[in-house]
Amino acid sequence: QVQLVESGGDLVQPGGSLTLSCVCSGLPITPYAAGWYRQAPGKEREFVASISSTGATDYADSVKGRFTTSRDNTMNTVSLQMNKLKPEDTAVYYCKIQIGTLARWGQGTQVTVSS
Repeated sequence: QVQLVESGGDLVQPGGSLTLSCVCSGLPITPYAAGWYRQAPGKEREFVASISSTGATDYADSVKGRFTTSRDNTMNTVSLQMNKLKPEDTAVYYCKIQIGTLARWGQGTQVTVSS
């Protein structure tokens, strides 16, 4: 059974940094694209970043220049490095693996940016 587990969420001050990790079990991620999404209270889930099977990346305009996603296929892990965090980055962050037309999601990890 495919399972994704995110970790690394925390309370951080504005301007701080965090690194989120997403470990996949039950399936090697090498052939598949992965993505990060977030959902703030009262808002819909939104796209944050993606990385293709070949390592090509894409970012939401709101995080470009601040966030970096990467993958380590040997560790079956996708990461999201977040710098210069802002209060509006506060949300539950989810990772997703796209297996053809089927998407697998993690349970999410809470990121809170506040002084």
